[in-house]
Amino acid sequence: MLITVISTLMLMLGYFLMLYGAVGFIQDKRFFSSAPKENLAVIPDRKERFKGAHIVGWGILLIAVLLFIGAFALAIWDGARNGFGALRFFLRFIIMLYAMEIYDIIFFDWYLLCRSNFFIHFYPELKSVDRSGFFGYNWKEHILHFLIYIPVCAVLALGLGVLLW
Repeated sequence: MLITVISTLMLMLGYFLMLYGAVGFIQDKRFFSSAPKENLAVIPDRKERFKGAHIVGWGILLIAVLLFIGAFALAIWDGARNGFGALRFFLRFIIMLYAMEIYDIIFFDWYLLCRSNFFIHFYPELKSVDRSGFFGYNWKEHILHFLIYIPVCAVLALGLGVLLW
């Protein structure tokens, strides 16, 4: 269970770093496709905030990707070491991904988007946008993620179960 918690925390940190690198340094609107339309309308196309900002942002994104890979590598390594079958791998992966999705809903959507000045810090133009109704704007995407994670985890777990059997 400890490895599941550590792997999940690695996913959460990677997910935050992805957001931070994209919003804070790269600042390319293509990364904000899931943002509320009201936000996208007022966010200007930007050049680099400072010389080298894009390099810093891509470096942060690389660290985020490595954290994602590391989280699953750790979870798989520990499971193989402890003789996990497909069911235990499935449960581990579903816990990891569901926890990450709940983190997205609570921390990203409710706190960062609706309650804090995280986005306004990087995009002062957003001060004019009423954020009170944003929580839940992407509920369909979250439900879709919860549903998609089931077959993804099942395929991954069955593959590992067969491979390690």
